[in-house]
Amino acid sequence: MLVLKPISHILRILLPILFGGAILWWMYRGFQWREVSDAVALDMRWEWMLLSMPFGVLAQVFRALRWRQMLEPMGERPRRRSCVRAIFLSYASSLVVPRVGEVLRCGYLTRCEGTRMSRALGTVVTERVVDVLLILLLTLVTVVWQVPVFVRFMGRTGMSIESMVAGFSWAGWLVTALCALLVGIMGLLLLRYFHVFDKSRQVVHDLVDGLLSIRQVRDKGLFWLYSLGIWVSYYLHFYLTFYCFSYTAQLGPMVALVAFVVGTFAVIVPTPNGAGPWHFAVKTVLMLYGVDGNDGAMFVLIVHSLQTMLVAVLGLVGLLGSPNHKP
Repeated sequence: MLVLKPISHILRILLPILFGGAILWWMYRGFQWREVSDAVALDMRWEWMLLSMPFGVLAQVFRALRWRQMLEPMGERPRRRSCVRAIFLSYASSLVVPRVGEVLRCGYLTRCEGTRMSRALGTVVTERVVDVLLILLLTLVTVVWQVPVFVRFMGRTGMSIESMVAGFSWAGWLVTALCALLVGIMGLLLLRYFHVFDKSRQVVHDLVDGLLSIRQVRDKGLFWLYSLGIWVSYYLHFYLTFYCFSYTAQLGPMVALVAFVVGTFAVIVPTPNGAGPWHFAVKTVLMLYGVDGNDGAMFVLIVHSLQTMLVAVLGLVGLLGSPNHKP
């Protein structure tokens, strides 16, 4: 049993990386990589990419401020800069080991600010509940809004649901099925993970405090403003990149919203920063709206790579700014 434990830990790290890598290999097999350097150097409008980057930073800052607000009703008052650094580090660490950032940021506040670990974890659970509710609401609005667009699109092109399904390759169906399976496994692992806390009454009590902390938030309007700001910033971080390329610049904000929502669900699959599933999902949406497959693959590769680099840079900023000892 002692031997199996480290093996299971290694598999939890390696399997998501291998899965994401397999999807990327399948998507980009036979891809002309020289075209990427040409697109970045000659065709890409960098001013739009640079304009999108501050919104990626802002989304993480809003998340840190909201988290701090949720900790206050439990008597925990970490400094703003510590919360921001913790969020920066959590996102960056998840590039290496998916989902580890949620625990890491709580441990960071425990070390630097003396925040109780289990209380911080409780607020993280609350955050996820709020985010899920918001993304489900956004999904509902998007689907209702886009139904007429789909109907008009199919009417003008003579396409039907049957022809679209028939055009989906067996490999595409396989990737979709594997993504769904991995989401289910991730959900079971999370349930098992939080079940461990049942062993301690105090820890369970602290988790409940964290879950209920939203009731005691001093300024609920500000809390929901931060929550809205997080997702608006994420959306703008993604949407503005459409203007970087000629083949996506004319698609409009609603197409970007559809791709954003689908990509958000794809990121649930535990690969580093959603690599693989996110590429596949967003490229598929772009193709639905008439973007050429190679252009779609180029778009997701460049956008995801640059946004991932931003996450890594912010993680480095958080690491370099971290104190070496508890204040």
